[in-house]
Amino acid sequence: MSLIRDLADQIIAAHHADDLSIPIAQYCMSSPPPLIDNEHAADHYELAGSLAAVEMGFIEKDAKVLGKAWSRMVHQDGGFNPFKWPSRPEHFDLLPWTRNMNPRAFAQCPKRLGLYAVMPDADWVKRMVDAEVPTVQLRCKSEDASEIEKQIHESVAAIKGSKTLLFINDYWQEAIYAGAYGIHLGQEDLVDADLDLIRNSGLRLGISTHGYAEMVTADRLCPSYIAMGAVFPTQLKDMPTAPQGLGRLYQYTKLMNHYPLVAIGGIDQSSIHAVAQSGVGSVAVVRAITGAKDPKAAVKKLQELMQI
Repeated sequence: MSLIRDLADQIIAAHHADDLSIPIAQYCMSSPPPLIDNEHAADHYELAGSLAAVEMGFIEKDAKVLGKAWSRMVHQDGGFNPFKWPSRPEHFDLLPWTRNMNPRAFAQCPKRLGLYAVMPDADWVKRMVDAEVPTVQLRCKSEDASEIEKQIHESVAAIKGSKTLLFINDYWQEAIYAGAYGIHLGQEDLVDADLDLIRNSGLRLGISTHGYAEMVTADRLCPSYIAMGAVFPTQLKDMPTAPQGLGRLYQYTKLMNHYPLVAIGGIDQSSIHAVAQSGVGSVAVVRAITGAKDPKAAVKKLQELMQI
């Protein structure tokens, strides 16, 4: 146990300044951290990596994935170096070439989706088309099925003849029927969605992720893009994890750069440049546009800041 504790302390000390840690008081784990059982331990590095991750604020399922990644990195790279951080697909048992070889991969979308506006209704979608936003998502919160269908059809009609790509949040059946470009699903939506039907329809699929474990899950499905967040605090929805922060985002983009990547969550004009510098090909915003006095001018400014 003392060896594991020492290894974990070295990892924590080496990455203290990397913005990978979140004070434990800022999040609440759904279950206790992984137990260190020395009698049955197959790998001290895996256990040390998991322990360090827990104390750096990663939730349990991410800590377990990171522990295995630390073990693979140590064995593949020929030794333990606390100043390294698992960042290659093989550290996480990912195969970056599978998208091109897997017949079950979802249809491709551009590697760089640019500014990604998440809008509440078809009128806002139309305004984004007029502002020449490259990618828009319709996130309709109505509980009226007929209203949802109407909003989706009007949004699809709004982007016709433009260069704007339209993703529909959640309502994959209606999106297929309306002929949308793609859909966006959360992790919880994957359970009930007919992924075969979505794939065979030719729709692009974007999947939300909130950490390493969910990125590994998403990778198994070979989606069209992977969204990563929430980068910063957001009041738009209850998040399953604490904000990830820039340090984690930068590591996530290193690991998943074989996918089109979208950063999302609490991003505005003051932070969009730093987010874009992470290497993501797209940055999603909501209130930075809908809450602006002049949304069209806000779009222009956000796009400028992404390019600086």
